[in-house]
Amino acid sequence: MVRLLFWIALIAAAIWLWRKFKRPASTQQRPDEHGATPMVRCAHCGVHLPQDRALSQRQEWYCTQAHLEQGPRSIDR
Repeated sequence: MVRLLFWIALIAAAIWLWRKFKRPASTQQRPDEHGATPMVRCAHCGVHLPQDRALSQRQEWYCTQAHLEQGPRSIDR
């Protein structure tokens, strides 16, 4: 029984090593995040969205024109 478990563990380790070294090195690296857009928070509802899609007024960000017109909401939750 111990001999069988030894062979199963040896085969599993060999398969794991083969798969690890078979993968190209480029898939193991993290993607480049230099092009990431900064996120901002809507002053009215609190939802986060990319800065290039947000509307700004007096250094505050809004997700829609309606929220921009309504202004910031106090956080009483």
